[in-house]
Amino acid sequence: MSDMTSTADAPRSPGRPRSVRADEAIISATLDLLAEGSTIEALSIEAIAARAGVGKATIYRRWPGKDALLLDALRTLKGQPPEPTGHSVRDDLILLVGAIGHNVDPRAARIMPCLVPEVNRSPDHYQLYQNMIEPRRRLMREVLQRGIRTGELRADLDIDVAMAMLSGPILMQRMLRWHPELDEKILPEKVVDGVLDGLRPR
Repeated sequence: MSDMTSTADAPRSPGRPRSVRADEAIISATLDLLAEGSTIEALSIEAIAARAGVGKATIYRRWPGKDALLLDALRTLKGQPPEPTGHSVRDDLILLVGAIGHNVDPRAARIMPCLVPEVNRSPDHYQLYQNMIEPRRRLMREVLQRGIRTGELRADLDIDVAMAMLSGPILMQRMLRWHPELDEKILPEKVVDGVLDGLRPR
C-alpha cells in the first residue's frame, strides 16, 4: 500500500493555507459513503469529491491517495486516544481498556462491522486497520513496559499476549454484546483487575 501516509503524519508544503472546512467536508463525505454501504474497494475519490462538493485536485493536495484519506477518516471515528497519567499501571490500563471499541462518531456503528470482513479479505485493508489502531496499541504497550521497569508487573511478561488478554473481552462485548448482563461501565476495571492478578510479580 503506497499511499498510507496520512495528513497527520505528512509534512506541510509551502503555499496557500489549507481550508479546514474543505478538510472536514472531505472526511465527512468519506464516512457518509462508508456508512451508506460503500465498500472500501468500491469507494472512489470521484465519489468522495462529488459528495464533499470539491474537486479531485483538492483531495489530492491533501492526501496522496484513497488509502491515506481512509486512514484519517477512520481515525476520526474514534477521536483522540486517551493519555495515560503515568501514576499507576492499573489506572492507566483501565483508561486505555475503557477506550477500546468506543467511538465518538455514531457512523462507526454502521461502518466498523462492515470493515471487519474487508479487513479479513484484503491484505491492504488489513494493513489499513493495523495503521489505524497502532497508536492506541502503542500506548498500552508503553504502559506495560513501564510496569515491568517499575516492578509493578512481572519481568518475564509477554506484552503482546497481555495486550490481547486486555483487549479481547472488551472488543467481544462492545462489538457483539456477547453477554447482555455485563455492566459495561465497570467492565474495563473488572477486566484489568482480573488480568493483572496474573501479571503482577509472584
